[in-house]
This record gives sequence, C-alpha cells and structure tokens, in this order.
Amino acid sequence: MRIQEHTFAAAQAGDPVALEHLLVQLRPDVRRYARYQCHRSSAVDDVVQEALIVLYRRIGTVRSLSALSAWLLRIVARLCMLPALMYMRGVEDLQSLEERQHFARMPTHELRIDLVRALESLSAPHREIILLRDMQEMTTSEIATCLGITREAAKSRLQRARALVKEYLLPESTP
Repeated sequence: MRIQEHTFAAAQAGDPVALEHLLVQLRPDVRRYARYQCHRSSAVDDVVQEALIVLYRRIGTVRSLSALSAWLLRIVARLCMLPALMYMRGVEDLQSLEERQHFARMPTHELRIDLVRALESLSAPHREIILLRDMQEMTTSEIATCLGITREAAKSRLQRARALVKEYLLPESTP
C-alpha cells in the first residue's frame, strides 16, 4: 500500500478529492484481499464495493495510516464471512420448530451460499441496512442518522430486510 501521509490526513479531515484519491489507490489492494479471503469469486466485486463504502464512511475512525492496511483486511474478512456472521447472530429469527429443523439439517457451506444469494436478491436499501446493522454493528440510531431516516423507518426497513432473507431461505412448503 503506497498511500502518502498527507493524502490520508486530508481524507480523514473530510477533503473529498483526497478521499476519492485514497479510494482509487486502495481499490487494487482491497480487491487482492477480497480474492484471497472470499471463497466465492462472484462475491469479490460486492465485497470490494462494500469495503470501500465502509472506508468512505469510517475513514475518521482509523487510528493511523500504518493501521489502515490491517483495518481494511479485517473489514474484507468480515464482509466475506457475512453469511456465517448473520447465521450466528440469529438474523433469521426462527420461530417455528419446523424452521429450526430445516436449518439444522442444512450443511453449513450450503447455508452460507444460500445466505449470500439471499443478500444478493435484496434491494440496495435492504442489503445496506443489514450490512450496517450486522457487519458494522451500528445501533438503530446510528443507522437512522447514517441513512437520513427516522429510527422507526430504520427499524421497519431492517425488519423487512430480515423477513425477506428468511423468506428466501425457507423452502416453499414451509408456511
């Protein structure tokens, strides 16, 4: 990574030109990280895009230029593991015994693939709210502020996004 200290500092200070320059310079490194971390080659472009969005929004939280590389690597790794994280955090909000049994019988690798496909099927606003909540671990208030919507709208959108993921994952025979 060959980023100059003054470019990094200007980007952290909010200079849009410096931030754009930083994102352009980091894209190849982020892509390389994503190709290494993601097991699905079709997810690489999405992971790169999401990682750059996270960087754009959170550049001010990075301690120093020397910490940037490790921070980005961690973001990419988490984005590649999103399906597993969602599964562990209980995003599906399983309510019936039949649903629990269905997911318990699924091999983990198949569930991960299905979760990625479910996320890919979502509209951009629904996918974004799941990423903000479950990947960046933002609170409802932080999400509302970030998206410029009310807390109630953020809660509603998140609930709808999770319902869509659940609907995608459940077999048609399950009510």
